[in-house]
Amino acid sequence: MNDVKPVKELTGRKVLMILLAAFGTIFAVNMTLLYQAVNTFPGLEVKNSYVASQTFDDRAIAQRALGWVPEVKYANGQMNLSIFSNGQFVFPETIEVRVGRPTHGREDANPVLLRDANGYWFKIDLNDGKWFIYVNAETASGEPFAQRLEILVADGNG
Repeated sequence: MNDVKPVKELTGRKVLMILLAAFGTIFAVNMTLLYQAVNTFPGLEVKNSYVASQTFDDRAIAQRALGWVPEVKYANGQMNLSIFSNGQFVFPETIEVRVGRPTHGREDANPVLLRDANGYWFKIDLNDGKWFIYVNAETASGEPFAQRLEILVADGNG
């Protein structure tokens, strides 16, 4: 007795179905990735980059003339922000801070700053990864100061 099973014929219809399934899968994955990329990344730092670029040099020169150097530290759920000028702590007339991820705004926070002799601090729980700290301040004479600082949090500490 011969137990040879007959070979199924590969027809044009089967080849078409295999190709449609393969390319359909690729298309579906690509569309999912495209949707995620477009809907999770705001992509903008400013509303109109051309208008912002027109005053960039003047703002950068004025900000460098202040001589302010911000420093941020994060550990154990507390962030400390200090601004120095010539080795001395600086306390701006007004200051606002926003903490957020570089790629989306879902975790953005505008904390309430508490002040001590060394600068400002606030409690915030940050997950591991890269974070931006946007500092916007103003001198007593109304001169603006804006800086974006970066920290990398690993194991709950920056």
